[in-house]
Amino acid sequence: MLSYLLFILGFVFLIKGADYLVDGASSLAKKLGLSPLFVGLTIVAFGTSAPALFVNITASIEGSAGIAIGNIVGSNIANILLILGLSAMIYPLRAKDSTLRTEIPLAFLAVLALLVSVNDRLIDGLSFNALSRSEGLMFWLFFIIFIYYTFGIIKNPNKEKDEQVKERRGTMIALMISGGLAALVFGSKLIVDNGLIIASALGISEALVGLTLIAVGTSLPELATSAMAAYRKKPDIAIGNIVGSNIFNIFFVLGTSSLVRPIAFDPALNFDIIATLLATFGLLLAFFVGKRKVLERWQGCGFLFLYVLYIVYLVYRG
Repeated sequence: MLSYLLFILGFVFLIKGADYLVDGASSLAKKLGLSPLFVGLTIVAFGTSAPALFVNITASIEGSAGIAIGNIVGSNIANILLILGLSAMIYPLRAKDSTLRTEIPLAFLAVLALLVSVNDRLIDGLSFNALSRSEGLMFWLFFIIFIYYTFGIIKNPNKEKDEQVKERRGTMIALMISGGLAALVFGSKLIVDNGLIIASALGISEALVGLTLIAVGTSLPELATSAMAAYRKKPDIAIGNIVGSNIFNIFFVLGTSSLVRPIAFDPALNFDIIATLLATFGLLLAFFVGKRKVLERWQGCGFLFLYVLYIVYLVYRG
C-alpha cells in the first residue's frame, strides 16, 4: 500500500515541479530578453535530462550496459511519440524555422551517430560491439558544438513583452527553477522506484520493466514540463525541451556514461535505435503535413498510437 501512495505522490511532485520550472524559465526569458526556445533547449532540457544522467552513470559504474543504452533510446522514443503526442493534443505546437532547419536534424544526426558508433562488429569487423571512451569523447565534442549553436539564438527576436508572463525578481526565478528541477528529479525517482516494486509484485519481468518503466520514468520530467508548457501555450519551451533533451541524452548523457566506463552493446537494440531514427524523421515530416510548421492534435493522436504499437511490440519481444 505504501508503494502505491508513494507512486501517486511522485506524480504530485512532477506536476508542481513542472509548473514552477515552466513559470521560472518563462520569467527568466522575459527578464533577460532570452529566446524561450534557447531556454527550452538548454536550461529546461538539461534539467529534465538529469534523471536519465543519474540512472546512466549508476548503470555504467555497475556495468549494466542494457540499461545504459536502452534507457536513453527508450526515453528518446517516448519523448517524441508519447510526450510530444500528448502535448500536441493539449495545444497544437508551432515550431520555429530554426527548429525545423537545425535542431530536429541535429537530433536525427545524434541518433545516426549512435547507430554507427555502437555497431563495431558490422562496420569495423571487430569481435565486439561497444560505445568506447573515444566515441564518448566524440559525443562530447558534438555536444559542445550544440551548446555553441544555442548561443546564436540566445536573444529573443520578438521585442514585444509577453503580458502573460509575470515579472519576478532574480532570486525568486532561481528558486523556482532550482526547486522545480529538484521536485522533478525527486518525483521521478519516487515513481520509478515504487513502480519497480509494484511491477515486481505483479509478476512483470525485469527486462520489460527496464525497457519501458525506467525509460518512461526518466522521461517523466520532460512529460510534465512539455505538457505544462503546452497547457500554458508556450510551444517553444514544449518543443525545445523535447528536442534539446534528445540531443542531451545521446551526446551528453551517453557520452558521459561511456567516459565513466565503455558500454557493451547488444545488437538487438538496433531495432530500437532505428525506431528512434524513424520517430525523429517522422517528427520533422509532421510539421510539413497538414498545417505547415504546426504539430496538430490529430498528429499528436497518431504519435500516441505509434507509441502504443511500440510498447505492444516490446511486450511481445519480452
